[in-house]
Amino acid sequence: MTQEGILVVLSGPSGTGKGTVCKELLRHCPSLHYSISATTRQPRLGEVNGVNYYFTPQDQFLEMVEQNNLLEWAEVYGNYYGTPRKYVEEQLLKGYDVVLEIDTQGALQVKERFNKGILVFLLPPSLTELEDRIWKRGTDTPDTIKRRLNAATAEFDQIRNYEYVVVNDDVNAAVEKIRAIILAEKCRVSRSQKEIEAICAIHNT
Repeated sequence: MTQEGILVVLSGPSGTGKGTVCKELLRHCPSLHYSISATTRQPRLGEVNGVNYYFTPQDQFLEMVEQNNLLEWAEVYGNYYGTPRKYVEEQLLKGYDVVLEIDTQGALQVKERFNKGILVFLLPPSLTELEDRIWKRGTDTPDTIKRRLNAATAEFDQIRNYEYVVVNDDVNAAVEKIRAIILAEKCRVSRSQKEIEAICAIHNT
């Protein structure tokens, strides 16, 4: 009997290490799949359709919006980005878990449109640590870093809309906590009805 998979929506401010945590989660969890986003922007050098993104013409993307075929979407600097519903639902029905790395705006859209997902907010150990991590990247100007920190403070206000919070002071520890969350969610009575019914039916025969 295959239990339906779980959609994990991971959010957090820039610099909290979401990408690294996702990479390690996928390495440790063979049944976990990463949800690939659709976008209307042009591919960059080395990017592959269906691997990095689903590169989608704008008219086709807007049609997906109209037909409710996206779990979430947004316009960023004139380009559209979104999460195709079909891929996620297909993987979950096969029993695979799916992780979706998106911002708080997208996460709240998923929560509204797909009530089976669980929302996990990744926090830095402190704002000082977050600032240090962004500085160490060496890719942002002081003004950009200031904007990122202001955005982080605004994102913290959305934590109340999440089911779980994980502090990423150590990547391995954060990964283990998220794995524990997934395991606990799989043990929910509401997610185990078919298994319960099958066991009870056998017992009663």
